[in-house]
Amino acid sequence: MAKVDKLSGSKVRVEIDVTAHHFEHGLDHAFEAVKGDVEVKGFRKGKVPRAIYEQKFGVESLYEEAINHVLGETYYNAVMEHDLEVVAQPKIDLDITTIERGKDFSYVATVAVKPDIELGEYKGLTFKKQSDEVTDEDVQNDIDKLREQNAELVLKEAGTLESGDTAIFDFEGFVDDEPFEGGKAENYELKIGSGQFIPGFEDQMIGMAVGEEKDLNVTFPENYQAENLKGKDAVFKVKLHEMKVRELPELTDEFVKELDKDGIETVDQLKADAKQRLEEQLKQKNKNERIDFAVTEATNNATFELPEEMIVEEKNRLMDNVAQQAKQYNLDLDTYLQFSGISKEDFEKNLMKDAEKSLSYNLVIEAIGKAEGIEATDEEREAKYQDIADQYNMGLDQVKAAVNDSAVDSEIKYRKTIDFLVDSLIIE
Repeated sequence: MAKVDKLSGSKVRVEIDVTAHHFEHGLDHAFEAVKGDVEVKGFRKGKVPRAIYEQKFGVESLYEEAINHVLGETYYNAVMEHDLEVVAQPKIDLDITTIERGKDFSYVATVAVKPDIELGEYKGLTFKKQSDEVTDEDVQNDIDKLREQNAELVLKEAGTLESGDTAIFDFEGFVDDEPFEGGKAENYELKIGSGQFIPGFEDQMIGMAVGEEKDLNVTFPENYQAENLKGKDAVFKVKLHEMKVRELPELTDEFVKELDKDGIETVDQLKADAKQRLEEQLKQKNKNERIDFAVTEATNNATFELPEEMIVEEKNRLMDNVAQQAKQYNLDLDTYLQFSGISKEDFEKNLMKDAEKSLSYNLVIEAIGKAEGIEATDEEREAKYQDIADQYNMGLDQVKAAVNDSAVDSEIKYRKTIDFLVDSLIIE
């Protein structure tokens, strides 16, 4: 038997009774689990009778395994009996010193459960009208980016080095008049203003002429990756060999043909294609903004308590995803974060925020779907299965065997609920 009491913070206290008979069953299980490894003189390994085992080792030697087995069974039964949607491992309160063979005992499990959602205002929300116009300036900017991508570096034969120019130069760095490892290079290519070098380096190169030599005084940042250089003052001796500038190609039909875009051979066709693509991007951007507004407002207007354990579980799941991504580059998580320029502490804080936001959105959307009676139809379910089959190049029967209906239905209801929220917006 189990008694359930609700606690604050979306937690429940479950008091569970264990009968002497049930504990005896646990002892039977424990003996079966250990007897195969037991050796007693006069008996073959694994064949020692229960009474002989208990006489030699004591029944208490079975308690740990028996208790774990009984707790697992009774806790599971209590969760199923009371239809609890647990979201984390329970904390068990049990004084094992009070357990005796032949006597009933009880224990308490405190566990976080899926929170109850009290919905606030979520439909008919007012949203400011968005612009859906792509201007000629937008098209020109897009084409200019294309020209920039196809620009060529050409020698700059006069003048001095400016921000945006590419410098070809030698450099050697010194700290306390001593050169340091990794601080020297010849014919190094650097776009001035790119921020690739430590602060102050690129700014001091501006105004140099070809053939000029100059000492640059800089200070390494406190968070610099090389421990021996953090916060150190340094002098870099540089010599400029060449200057280069990016030369944009002229916007002509010939340039368009060289882009080798399918069905696009003239400037007019390129502009028309750019406008259509930008319109599609703007349409998607506006849709995403409406979704974000509708879901965020519905979540902000709802009342619920997310248990800390649930957030931590989701944070750990997100962290595992990042660790798997790092593994693809043959990096462990710590090294991956170091390359990304973020401390593990900040990374975990950010993940906790992301986890809380994601869980909040999902729970509120699920609650709205239930409140509105949104369900998946047979046709929608079949179409979703077909989408999955097409995406992974699998047979439809294979997909249906691998993915259950409840998972598919959840995805369908999630999307339909979001569409419902967006469609209900009042655009002003």
